[in-house]
Amino acid sequence: MKQKLILIVVLCAILVGFNQDELPNVLIIGDSISLGYTPFVKSALNDKANVVHNKGNAQHTGTGLEKLVEWLGDTQWDVIHFNWGLWDLCYRHPDSKIQGNRDKINGTVTFTPEQYRDNMEALVLRLQKTGAKLIFATTSYVPKDEAGRIANSNKVYNKEALAVMKKYGVTINPLSGVSKKVHKKHAAGSGDVHYTKEGYRLLSISVVEQIENCLEAI
Repeated sequence: MKQKLILIVVLCAILVGFNQDELPNVLIIGDSISLGYTPFVKSALNDKANVVHNKGNAQHTGTGLEKLVEWLGDTQWDVIHFNWGLWDLCYRHPDSKIQGNRDKINGTVTFTPEQYRDNMEALVLRLQKTGAKLIFATTSYVPKDEAGRIANSNKVYNKEALAVMKKYGVTINPLSGVSKKVHKKHAAGSGDVHYTKEGYRLLSISVVEQIENCLEAI
């Protein structure tokens, strides 16, 4: 009897493995915000797609240009949901003692809006070569009192990114607007761009919806 139970468990595991291999592949690229909502996305799409986040934090568009080929690897991606922005618009100064050397008073911005736009265009051109359906998530809310980021500067950078996405026909996930509403009740702290666990769950709803729409079109 014990041997039969073991055999059944093994067969079930094999069948689950086969099923996962047949599912479409979804890649999420982004910073710590995406790292926060990805577990909820994986759970929601467990029986619909293999959801993977790029290794580590995607940081800014400069990091993306450097590591994108590595992140894409040899996998045939069906959907790629991506964002860069919060790191691009951040001001840093080497003498700042605040986490990440953030300092919007004395620091230097990582990339200007114009540089961000150019970098984003280069990234989109490379992503298009994968043949995957692309989804750009607009950069999430920047609150007042954030040490290295100017309040609402995400709007300026989103405007540049949206022009690129429109040019290349990339689907938009309006996460910026969603995040502003979620931030009111579920911010990780005052002046913090991050969220509580419930905040990330709420952000994931929009991500899941956009990915599901793309999966249905495959």
